[in-house]
Amino acid sequence: MPAFCRDCLVDAEETDRRCPRCRSPRLVAHPKLNALAIAHVDCDAFYATIEKRDDPRLATQPVIVGGGQRGVVAACCYVARTFGIRSAMPMFEARRLCPHAVVIKPNMAKYVEVGRAVRARMQDLTPLVEPLSIDEAFLDLTGTERLHGLPPARTLARFALAVEREIGITVSVGLSGNKFLAKIASDLDKPRGFALLDPDAAPAFLAPKPVSFIFGVGAASQKRLAEKGFRTIADLQRADRMQLIKLLGEDGLRLSELAFGRDRRVVNPDRDMKTVSAETTFHRDIGAPSALERQLWRLCERVSERLKAKEIAGSTVTLKLKTADFRIRTRARSLPAPTQLAERIYAAGRDLLRAEADGTAFRLIGIGVSALRPAREADPADLIDERKADAERAMDKVRRRFGRDVLVKGLSLDSDSEDD
Repeated sequence: MPAFCRDCLVDAEETDRRCPRCRSPRLVAHPKLNALAIAHVDCDAFYATIEKRDDPRLATQPVIVGGGQRGVVAACCYVARTFGIRSAMPMFEARRLCPHAVVIKPNMAKYVEVGRAVRARMQDLTPLVEPLSIDEAFLDLTGTERLHGLPPARTLARFALAVEREIGITVSVGLSGNKFLAKIASDLDKPRGFALLDPDAAPAFLAPKPVSFIFGVGAASQKRLAEKGFRTIADLQRADRMQLIKLLGEDGLRLSELAFGRDRRVVNPDRDMKTVSAETTFHRDIGAPSALERQLWRLCERVSERLKAKEIAGSTVTLKLKTADFRIRTRARSLPAPTQLAERIYAAGRDLLRAEADGTAFRLIGIGVSALRPAREADPADLIDERKADAERAMDKVRRRFGRDVLVKGLSLDSDSEDD
């Protein structure tokens, strides 16, 4: 059985407990080690790991990246997870579980910069990189052995070492024959993981898992499936395909395939991002229109900065509001042409907000831009008004270097919020 050391990449025997050269215990062995080529790479506790990298005093501390008492956990380190903390958990609950945790406000500009550095190293491996988020992507390394002089598994192990040494964060790698199984594999050995999942062994591996183990099966689908007797993936494997299609439509066909580990999706480097958004939860509920508009402006600046960084523009602006009793309102407006400028996003969002700001108290506000296009297709007015565009880009550059709060526009001077 092929085997190698993940720390020095030399060959090993499958029976070895430590590397014959460097004595590392991080060996990997698998019958198809040199054959599998579809990978999922996921940065470990991305935001929190970056904060620990930048402040070594936090190395052994439970770290939460998030905001205030009424925000949510954006990310947490593995130490914090031992206390039961998880992403998207309300901050008050996270603080209750771990009162001594170090809480750090998110620094998205810094995280984007690190994410770009990792992505650039992925693209050095293969042009077939499909980003899923700032910190994870699918890669197809089929046919790259001649280029790198190594089979895909060793190329990925070398990549993981380079990220750790040069960028200062760790990644986990899942390797299989398709995207579904590669994503599962990357979660099997976190952090600093490297796991392979043989497609031929997938049906037996998946069988005892709950149906919610399959991505896209949410609470509603899980309940509907349970009512029909489908609680585990083994139940789906035994089911008649037409029965699943009748119950769930097209999604039933998808489940019948994934239950056996079959996934025909290809790694698509041109996969479109659907939306760029930002939101914030307030320390105290806000009903005053002027205060809501100040918060909206800050969020529009953040969205604009992200659009420019990704060199894209959007033509649909969506406002999100959450009332004091947790009801969510969303309102959208289409623009005549795509934009990436904060002022144009804000103008559309403000009009939507004014129709909703009738004295209702809100606990959260968000703004998003969708219908995304390349920046070159932005509103011609964006390009004509060079003074405005150049001013915004200059402010973005200063914030990336010195922090978000070093430059604020008069409209955004308000501290009564927690960024999620």
